[in-house]
Amino acid sequence: MNVLVGVGSPNDSPAAIERTIQRAARVADELTVAICNPDAATDASLAATVTETLEEHDITAATRHVSGQPGSELVDIAESEGFDEIVLAGGQTSPMGKITIDKTVEFVVLNAHTTVTLVR
Repeated sequence: MNVLVGVGSPNDSPAAIERTIQRAARVADELTVAICNPDAATDASLAATVTETLEEHDITAATRHVSGQPGSELVDIAESEGFDEIVLAGGQTSPMGKITIDKTVEFVVLNAHTTVTLVR
């Protein structure tokens, strides 16, 4: 399967990266990691985390930096390049036990024509 992993928040992204890479190692998924963060320092930190995790699991993946609106960019990339699945960090649990998601995740879930997997 051709999988696009969107990472953007330093708090949520490591879990999404780790679980997706572990799965790719087991089932031979083809990965592309899209780093979606306009802050240069955070962007560099996420890129280092991605590289380190890929090396730990001996997985090769394309890495790209996404600018603009991350939700629409991820949907456009997935559709135009034939990805089978988009993987994103899937939000937090509120004190009332409900899942809250940010606007990027919401946009992707509502607009993607491919499978979207949320990792918590």
